Amino acid sequence: MAMKMRQSLAQLEQEFRHETRLDRRRRESLRRHAAVRSRKRTYAREQKRSSFRFWMLVLSLIATAVIVTAAMFETLYYLLG
Repeated sequence: MAMKMRQSLAQLEQEFRHETRLDRRRRESLRRHAAVRSRKRTYAREQKRSSFRFWMLVLSLIATAVIVTAAMFETLYYLLG
């Protein structure tokens, strides 16, 4: 009986260690996946912001060109008129 109990205790301890190892691996895997997802979200947000900034720059350059052209012709009209 005592031998059987020792064997079952040893088996329980071994299973516990095995489950502990599996749990550590699972946690580490989840942590890595979460870090990858976080990096992807950060990258996507940066891409979106960069695209928005680019188009705002393009629009401001076009608006500046239009305003300067209109002011130039307006001034020319006043000078010659």
